[in-house]
Amino acid sequence: MEDCIALILGGGAGTRLFPLTQRRAKPAVPFAGKYRLIDVPVSNCINSDIYKIFVLTQFNSASLNRHVANSYTMDHFRQGFVSVVAAEQTRASLAWFQGTADAVRQGMPHFLVYRHDDVLILSGDQLYTMDYGKLITHHRKCGADITVATVPVTAADAPGFGILKTNDQHVITEFSEKPQDLTGKQSPVAASMHQQGRVYLASMGIYVFSSGVLRSCLDDLPEDHDFGKQIIPRAINNRLVVSYPFDGFWSDIGTIKSFYDANLLLAKPTPKYSIYETDMPLYTNARMLPPAKVNAATVRDSLVSEGSIMEKCTITESVIGIRSYISKGAVVERSIIMGTDYFPWLPQARRDSMEGPAQPTIGEGCVISGAIVDKNVGIGAGSIIRNDRGVQEFDGDQYYIRDGIVVIPKNADISSGTII
Repeated sequence: MEDCIALILGGGAGTRLFPLTQRRAKPAVPFAGKYRLIDVPVSNCINSDIYKIFVLTQFNSASLNRHVANSYTMDHFRQGFVSVVAAEQTRASLAWFQGTADAVRQGMPHFLVYRHDDVLILSGDQLYTMDYGKLITHHRKCGADITVATVPVTAADAPGFGILKTNDQHVITEFSEKPQDLTGKQSPVAASMHQQGRVYLASMGIYVFSSGVLRSCLDDLPEDHDFGKQIIPRAINNRLVVSYPFDGFWSDIGTIKSFYDANLLLAKPTPKYSIYETDMPLYTNARMLPPAKVNAATVRDSLVSEGSIMEKCTITESVIGIRSYISKGAVVERSIIMGTDYFPWLPQARRDSMEGPAQPTIGEGCVISGAIVDKNVGIGAGSIIRNDRGVQEFDGDQYYIRDGIVVIPKNADISSGTII
């Protein structure tokens, strides 16, 4: 796939993922204990033999830049790269990215210097495994100008997506943004999807454009700033736009609830999405950490990342991030502990980062249930973090509640005996 370049959209301010996006871009949010969300599309690209990859971002991009630089260094034989393109002022534009299409429009000078026939446009906050080679082959076989990856959904889920209607040749004939009336919006789908009632095709926000077509769409419609709401619906009327039906697992991680559910999904014995696929591995920063250590602890249906230590604690249906230290008597259930950037016993003078509490640990006797604990958090002994009252939204002192899930922000230091 040397004649294809990939553009990964870093998204906007990520307000629906706040406070996880308080200090980082959406694609840089830690995921599954040791990864970042950006690792999903980048890994899919590498596994699909696409090695010219651009990541477009403008909000809180410093940690994303570091992660990309530390994780993805291509060898000289492939001539590949993963490059971050941040919003910048130029003579052509003084404005920040106004939407997905505008981000690509402003970044075109960086992309056009590389030879390519097709442009693959991806989102930086989704969970799925896809061989993009099959998608691009489908695009070329159909002779399409634009191809939109779609996933079949049920009538209950359809109003939350952009719904595309196709004919028997996969040609998209109609587009409806989050329709409430689904009359006549069914599309031909595989028999297995039809049996499940998944007869509506939702856009995955994954597109393939023939190179000249992309430039033409962006140049001819300079006021159109979004692919899903403007560029694609208009193109249906005067270009050949086809659907690529995808029947694998796919999740859009746009809210605290969807992020929480996606993480805990991976801890299940047989999850619908697997990070153990040898043919499609998930890449990330190789930190060279020691194995996790379990000292008389009870761990069930959980992911435990390297460098972690668990002392006579109980962990159930949870995701434990790198370098986590969970003290004796602590109980962690249905929670995400993102871990730390340094071991808790490391003196501050020897740490690379000057931020974070002196003891980023889960203290003795703590109870954490239904929560997300961001990186470098210290939780004092005997604290209870559990939304017993069922509050849905709240901004507190060193904690937030979103979608009923308690979120402890990065670098917070919770005093002993705190009850949330």
